[in-house]
Amino acid sequence: MVGVRSGVIVVVLVAGVGVAPAAQAAGATPTVRSGGTGLNMRAGASTADAVAGRLREGARLTVTCQVYGELIAGTQGRTPMWNRLSNGRYVADAYVHWNPGRPWVHWCGPRGAVLPTVRTGIGPLNVRSGPGTRFARVGRIAEGQVLAVECQVWGELVAGKVRRSAAWNRLPGGRYVADAYTVWSPHLPTLPWCGQQAPSTPAANAAQFIARTSGPARAGFRQYKVPASVTIAQAILESGWGRSWLARRDHSYFGIKCFGNPGGIALGCRSYATHECDGKKCYPTTAQFRAYRNANGSFADHGRFLTVNPRYRNAFRYSHDPNRFAVEIHKAGYATSPTYAQNLIKLMKAHNLYRFDR
Repeated sequence: MVGVRSGVIVVVLVAGVGVAPAAQAAGATPTVRSGGTGLNMRAGASTADAVAGRLREGARLTVTCQVYGELIAGTQGRTPMWNRLSNGRYVADAYVHWNPGRPWVHWCGPRGAVLPTVRTGIGPLNVRSGPGTRFARVGRIAEGQVLAVECQVWGELVAGKVRRSAAWNRLPGGRYVADAYTVWSPHLPTLPWCGQQAPSTPAANAAQFIARTSGPARAGFRQYKVPASVTIAQAILESGWGRSWLARRDHSYFGIKCFGNPGGIALGCRSYATHECDGKKCYPTTAQFRAYRNANGSFADHGRFLTVNPRYRNAFRYSHDPNRFAVEIHKAGYATSPTYAQNLIKLMKAHNLYRFDR
């Protein structure tokens, strides 16, 4: 677990497949190594977040936890890890030198480091070689032990002591434990799905966003016959030009919900705040949305989703009539907003998205 002594991070080293809270702590000193220019502190874990101060070369850091953010190539390597400092600001780990070496740093929750601990209520927790009980048991972890969780995978649904979940936590060495037996205290962090690309940054302008999404949209038409203009307009509308957390963090541009299962393309499911509409009344709520390895996965799943759901069948009579296609998927229940089709058509006209249908 993480503690601070004299401004220097102190961590518990990884022992086996977990992190023993009573293990001997070893000091590790993180310092800025930027090549002499100093290092920006940010309000969040990307270069799209506001600069919130600057650190001099060689400055010692007080790191409280880590987050999975924008991939940065720096003087110390190429990594998506960002360190949250004791002042609540963030620095790219690609510019941080750890002496004698980077130890395990726990993930950040809303207000600092989160310690995942085992809670079975019946004794030690089985460790598996894969994300399910059909995989070989390769060890056991004692009740109450703190875990070093690298990322999560979607696996066998387990009803455990803590929750009912299909998420499995990957530990060092490629070993897995069911998240259904893991307590995240004091708050649940946002973990990366194993193999997921680093969170993206928003495109600088509309033209760049359209250029970024036109290729996958055209590929969707070739494979599924969804008009590229409609696909791009939906991505604009549903991701807020790629600025939503759902798009940036989980590469989901269309807000496809999970309903308990991520399907055959997405990596897993994650809860987000959203709005739903019932007739003319809209209200805030939360829902589980599919999370993807990268943007291409999201675009592929969008085309597949429309194809495999019979209620959208009539729309494919108009694959060469984008406006009518937009109307038909709206009529079939794609979105609850009463003006959804109108909004899509307005975007297609305003940005001449029809040119990508040729």
